[in-house]
Amino acid sequence: MQYSVLTRRWISAAIIAIVSAQLVACANRPSASVLDPVAVNPASSRQLTVLTATNRSRDGDGYSSRRNADPAFETFTVAIPPSHRPPKIEWPVGRPDASTDMVVSERRSLDQKQFLALADAPNKDGAVGIFVHGYNYTFQEGLYRLAQVAADSKTDGRPVLFSWPSQGSLAGYLADRDAALASRDTLVWLVKSMAAKRDVKRVILFGHSIGGFLIMETLRQLKLEGRGDVLDKLVVVLAAPDIDDDLFRSQLEVVGRMRTPITLFVSKDDKALKISSFISGEKPRAGSLNVDSPSVRDAALRYGLRIIDISSVKAADGVGHDRYANLAQLGPQLAQAGGGAVSVPEAGAFVFDVAASVISSPFRLAGAVVGGR
Repeated sequence: MQYSVLTRRWISAAIIAIVSAQLVACANRPSASVLDPVAVNPASSRQLTVLTATNRSRDGDGYSSRRNADPAFETFTVAIPPSHRPPKIEWPVGRPDASTDMVVSERRSLDQKQFLALADAPNKDGAVGIFVHGYNYTFQEGLYRLAQVAADSKTDGRPVLFSWPSQGSLAGYLADRDAALASRDTLVWLVKSMAAKRDVKRVILFGHSIGGFLIMETLRQLKLEGRGDVLDKLVVVLAAPDIDDDLFRSQLEVVGRMRTPITLFVSKDDKALKISSFISGEKPRAGSLNVDSPSVRDAALRYGLRIIDISSVKAADGVGHDRYANLAQLGPQLAQAGGGAVSVPEAGAFVFDVAASVISSPFRLAGAVVGGR
């Protein structure tokens, strides 16, 4: 895809705007202090348990962007304030107040055996979920984002955060891609360990941005290892996947068709992916696929993909890269495909209509899927 002169100018302007916004935001990004437990009245807030696995190195009470050979495990209890409004994260400002802020009310380090024992507690449908964050994330941002998604989707069970050592910096894009790839073996181990649990029927792998790239590399590795038993348990959802289009196709050629079709949330106006494409030599990204294109529709059927355009969904970041956070209640419904709860096609390319709360031709989702929107 070659960009015109006007498009290049637009991308340059977008880069300047995003950098400027990030420079302002960086001053307000949460420190590791938001991981410190605070007193909470259990009767006044909903509390969620989140398990974490990370190959980041410890840094005081938090984690750095340095890689660690051995993963670290913890369990966090996150309190959601009564005033919470999806998909917002109510970060503590100053002294934490559990009546208005999301806060950690309990935190405990685990060894590997303890972690796997707690992870062996799927929800009522026999599913466990793993969230893999994207580019420019700190550990605490990944934890709180997963808590928000779990709260908004009314998830039961104990969701798992896999936090790879992102730089947590706008300038760290290339380093983040290397760090994600270097984290593949750890994520492969985690997925195999979760899938091996007797009571676990499905493992939902949800990845955002570069986290989607890491998940696809994990699927590829599992296929090359001949672990079809693990792949058959996986339900994969990729939100705004930052993957070169040609690389994505080559990954799919190795992985093949999954028992449950891979779901992609894409959008045509994701400015972050446009910049990623520009930086990467004008290579299209999988998260920007055009569902109106016959070639995309053909590829969806060939590889067994559900490609859903969510461009109509409002993005909180002003860039269009975090729309998935507004669809927290959609992912679990798609994961139930085949269970009779929702009529979802095996594969295809579709458009999500936020105003009508439906996905267009050839199927419709009940309004309850995105209740409250």
